[in-house]
Amino acid sequence: MNRSDSLETWIDRQYGFSAKAILESVSPVGIVKTRPGFGQTIVPKRGSIIASPVLADWNPDPDYFFHWFRDSAIVIDAMRVLHEDGTLGAEALTHFGDFVRFSLALEALNGKLLADDPSWRAKVRPDFQQYLRSDAELAQVMPQNVVAETRVNPDGTLDISRWSRPQHDGPALRIMALLRWLESVSSLDRETVEAATHLLEGDIDFLLRHGDEPDFDMWEEERGQNYYSLRVGATALERACTWLSVRDGAKATACSTKASVLHQRLDSFWMEGQGFYRSRLSGAPNKYLDISVVFAVIHAGGEGPLHGIRDLRILSTVQKLEALFDRDYAINHNRPKNLAPALGRYSGDVYFSGGAYYFSTLAAAEFYFRLAAECTSELAKTYKERGDAFLETVRYYTPQSGELSEQFDQKTGAQSSAKKLAWSYASFITAIAARRALHGLPH
Repeated sequence: MNRSDSLETWIDRQYGFSAKAILESVSPVGIVKTRPGFGQTIVPKRGSIIASPVLADWNPDPDYFFHWFRDSAIVIDAMRVLHEDGTLGAEALTHFGDFVRFSLALEALNGKLLADDPSWRAKVRPDFQQYLRSDAELAQVMPQNVVAETRVNPDGTLDISRWSRPQHDGPALRIMALLRWLESVSSLDRETVEAATHLLEGDIDFLLRHGDEPDFDMWEEERGQNYYSLRVGATALERACTWLSVRDGAKATACSTKASVLHQRLDSFWMEGQGFYRSRLSGAPNKYLDISVVFAVIHAGGEGPLHGIRDLRILSTVQKLEALFDRDYAINHNRPKNLAPALGRYSGDVYFSGGAYYFSTLAAAEFYFRLAAECTSELAKTYKERGDAFLETVRYYTPQSGELSEQFDQKTGAQSSAKKLAWSYASFITAIAARRALHGLPH
């Protein structure tokens, strides 16, 4: 990085790079992934979105060559931002249409077909058999609940490996992303709009059936009642209610009712003595204070006084996270004065370097920019400057190439875990979009 450049110059350059880099993960039809241990050769289909385009096999980088329902919704929403600001033109419309059709085709998947035909298991090496899903689990995967799978292969087949399932954040995020596209982009063709409508109907039905049930947390580690899933689910159903109001009054009412149930549950996550919203109601206490709560707010949005950008309890949660990682991460000690602390996920994280994460640090930046937009001029200036301090931290640990991995080491600052993470680029794009929306403030 050339630190002699102004922050504005770096933002513009990194934004352009991120817009190009994120496309490597979208419809990656030119990349073929082999998993010899599982006897698989994965050839992605158009519309699939992989978490990282860098081929790896836990040697040491993780294998992220999957279409995650959560990550793909985050990325396709960032693609909308790039289209709206003119960075991407017709290409974005094509990618959105392909994404919708790929996602809709996944609803035909039926795990019982795999359970009834054991021939595929013979292709798996003996030492990999331990990582396979059971027939009983596979048989439970039906078209109406495929979206709870957490992830699938980008060739449109089920993931046969053991993983954390179910997750309910994917359909919620996809509902919001689809509705934003339909509301803001008038140039979508009729076929894409019709396909998106069918996809929305399936996701809405899923949340009405399962949105209040326990699922795995954002990090796919513990199953229970999670702030993130409930928060994004509530807003997804609220927005679905508005969309359905002229289509299906009875279902719109059902969405409103279920959204209210989810919102009411969120109040129980506040920990008065500690001063933050916990990420889960049970499980490992070190994971209570978790950046996923901040993601819940910036991903869901919402204009109410509670569980939104303007909720002072969310601000308190962000500040508690800042203090936590300021204390725990060596790279935050004696840092330059213009840098905010690099943020991770939760205390005691042991995944790879137990990072600092680019998307966590960018989530704080986006939160402060969006909070600034809700405030009067002087306070807005303060929060905007705080957001810039988090951008300065990201800038400090971004290499000259502009590539963003998943983590940067909490002790050395070196990049670690998955390389070229699509979510990292998406987080940068949405953070900068929030910053550019601050009218009347110096940029």
